[in-house]
Amino acid sequence: MPNINLIYYLIAGSIFGALALKTGIPAAPLAGALIGASILSISGKVDIAEWPIGTRTILEIGIGTVIGTSLTKDSLMDLQTLWRPAILITFTLVITGLAIGLWTSRLLNIDVITTILGAAPGGISGMSLVGSEYGVGAAVATLHAVRLITVLLILPLVVKCLNIFGVIKS
Repeated sequence: MPNINLIYYLIAGSIFGALALKTGIPAAPLAGALIGASILSISGKVDIAEWPIGTRTILEIGIGTVIGTSLTKDSLMDLQTLWRPAILITFTLVITGLAIGLWTSRLLNIDVITTILGAAPGGISGMSLVGSEYGVGAAVATLHAVRLITVLLILPLVVKCLNIFGVIKS
């Protein structure tokens, strides 16, 4: 079977994604699937998966649909009060991401496209897809995976501690 390696990756991603659900961390299935497929890929036991033509487009549409369905009428109502912080946060994150990306590229002598997209304030799936358009998808995915896993593990603990000490109320 020509796509047997792809099946192995899907199985590894599914198993680790399902196991990650038990951790209770945000976006656990995404992080688990990423770790499972990565471990299999890094092991060198299975060749790189070759996705059938058009699969990537279908996955991009799926990711866009998942994100799009999270925007509701309530989201639009929230924008009435949140539009200013949304603009400020977005502008700040984009400028900071560009600055960090450029600085990292120069400091560590790494490809500037990789570091800019790796420091961009997007999610792993979206930024990896953009990165793959420039031929740096795997590197961008790696940078975002490290960031995502770190953020998913640390920020919930920080929020919990801030809540315990009365700095924030949940």
